[in-house]
Amino acid sequence: MTVDLLAGLNTAQKEAVEAIEGPVLILAGPGSGKTRVITHRIANLVKVWRINPRRIMAVTFTNKAASEMKDRLSRMMGTMVDQLTLGTFHACCARILRMEGSHIGLDKNFVIYDDDDQLKLVKRVIEGLNLDPKKIVPRAILSGISAAKSQLITPQAYSGQVRSYFDEVVQRVYEKYSKVLISSRALDFDDLLMTTTQLFSQKPEVLSRYQSRYLHLLVDEFQDTNVAQYVLAKQLAGKHRNICVVGDPDQSIYSWRYADIRNILNFEKDYPDARIFYLERNYRSTKTILEAATSIISCNKQRKSKSLWTENELGAPITVSEMYDEKEEAQEVVKEIEKLTRNGKINLSNCAVMYRTNAQSRVLEETFMRFGMPYKLIGGTRFYERKEIKDTIAYLRLINNPYDSVSMTRIINVPGRGIGQQSFNRFTTWANEQGYSYYIALKELESLNTQVGEKQETPVLPIPLRAAAAFQKFIDTLEDLIDSSKKQNILQLFDDVLKRTGYKEYILGEDDGEERWENIMELRTVASDFEHLPAGEALVSFLEKVALVQDVDALDEKTEAVTLITLHKAKGLEYPVVFIIGMEERLFPHSRSYDDPAQMEEERRLCYVGVTRAEKHLYLFHTFRRTLMGMNNTSERSRFLDDIPPHLISTGSGGKPVETGKQKREGEITWETSQVLEPVLELNEGDRVLHEVFGQGIVQKLIPVQDDFEVMIKFHDGLGVKKLLLSLAPLEKLA
Repeated sequence: MTVDLLAGLNTAQKEAVEAIEGPVLILAGPGSGKTRVITHRIANLVKVWRINPRRIMAVTFTNKAASEMKDRLSRMMGTMVDQLTLGTFHACCARILRMEGSHIGLDKNFVIYDDDDQLKLVKRVIEGLNLDPKKIVPRAILSGISAAKSQLITPQAYSGQVRSYFDEVVQRVYEKYSKVLISSRALDFDDLLMTTTQLFSQKPEVLSRYQSRYLHLLVDEFQDTNVAQYVLAKQLAGKHRNICVVGDPDQSIYSWRYADIRNILNFEKDYPDARIFYLERNYRSTKTILEAATSIISCNKQRKSKSLWTENELGAPITVSEMYDEKEEAQEVVKEIEKLTRNGKINLSNCAVMYRTNAQSRVLEETFMRFGMPYKLIGGTRFYERKEIKDTIAYLRLINNPYDSVSMTRIINVPGRGIGQQSFNRFTTWANEQGYSYYIALKELESLNTQVGEKQETPVLPIPLRAAAAFQKFIDTLEDLIDSSKKQNILQLFDDVLKRTGYKEYILGEDDGEERWENIMELRTVASDFEHLPAGEALVSFLEKVALVQDVDALDEKTEAVTLITLHKAKGLEYPVVFIIGMEERLFPHSRSYDDPAQMEEERRLCYVGVTRAEKHLYLFHTFRRTLMGMNNTSERSRFLDDIPPHLISTGSGGKPVETGKQKREGEITWETSQVLEPVLELNEGDRVLHEVFGQGIVQKLIPVQDDFEVMIKFHDGLGVKKLLLSLAPLEKLA
């Protein structure tokens, strides 16, 4: 069996798999087979060393990675894979808190607030504190709270590090936000991690049980861990110290999510007896792509040097091309994909277009639609963010945990049931004054309403009698559904909710009701995975799954379409053909990195990640001009392009730029023209022309640019000189 488990592994991989005891650091370059090493290591522990799979925890960063790992392990271990603790940090912590949270007063039916829920709650807290919403950005406040939690800083501790007015606002909102979460019996994503570390710190007997249980801990993508995740790993491995971490400092690109690259760079300091293994053989990319990637990343200082190599073919040169603007850039992407897929050797699903910012996808989408080329956008309006999906989930969350104030606020008058905004505001004000959660306030309102109906002497109702009746109807329906949830399976409950609340009729009455109803039925399909579980357990498991779903989890790799995706979301993926667009200064690298050397290094790591997603063909595009988010500017090619050795680059069929990066940044443009095409319009310097938008002008200069001409025209009416691409400009020559 040992031979079978080690078959196909290279020497470095075998050594990493067989290093069983003590701390282990596996530095795995891109495409080096790290998932293979992790899965074979786990299988080796179980099948060869006879470690009970229940005593192994393996932590990943995405559900997709966890699913892939489980699929591979099931082929090696069979049903024993189900005994492993395998999942994301957040999923593993949620599981622990469901079982052990009562030790620190946590309700086992707590709900998990996603980003949208958190933002709504922060806005509500800001309003409640009478802070000016025009001067305070809720997203920035939430980011400050998240940063604090990722470093395990409580509201009380945060007050000791206030240095500015912004910090003061964050502290005040953070404190109130935390109280509302507690009253709502809810945790946000960051709480899942922080609360688990608090549980282990405050209840050493609980930690001791988990330390004894988990003989081996494996952590994937260790370069992406934050302080909270690092502390969790250290807590869990505190007894046996059999901790194996896998990662690559060169692929640390999530500092904006508070990942701390020092966790992997300093692992040897924290574990002086750690054994280190380098996975340097790349199985993914051609020699050309790998050499380019190495040249780009070698400029960084915060790294552990590796010597990546591959036995793959040399491969095609990297295409580096300059387009006139973002429209031509998008058209060139479509044209090149059409050319690559024409003979059937490459499919649309083999191609990915990557970019630094989400805003860059707009022109791509418009162009793909205009040319009828199928695409899938990763990071657009996601399934679980659609209104009908969030509404349905909110009803189910409220049934599971009626103290969930965010869900109640969302659906208390959806569909409309006579509870106006003014009445709801009066209700929430009264609840806050009394110190009630919304659920308790509804129950109290029900009691007051009953006394009024019995004509007993009672305090005045906090809301009009008519509105009180609507609230009463809502609480009656909710209580009935809570009772039903204890008896029905999850699909019966799902259908009952849609019927009893009137939500089905409400949705089908909308203009796009059929499509939205189909989305709800798709959610029902997700719920059907839990139909075999007991009623209460099924609902909790279903809600936990949809709360922890991630962007790339929805990526259907079987769909025949080009993937449009940000560079950050592309990490962990690979494609035969990769286009990276917008390779320009102040876009990539981003302008925010200019004054911070550490951020500039992260931008370079992001470029490295993008380049190493490519297996066979890599295209790097930049533009002469770009309009983005309302700003139209002349562009400078990215410094990262200048790091690629010239012998690895091809510029396609057009002109070949021979200028250095320094010349480019000084504005000197020198073109060696390999092919000068005849202009689509016969023009000479001094000719008078008419432009559809700019009006009349005089041609000042014509410059060959790749397979086109750049024409400089001085327009009348004070418009000045404009540079246009001749093939695209709507020009007419005047006599």
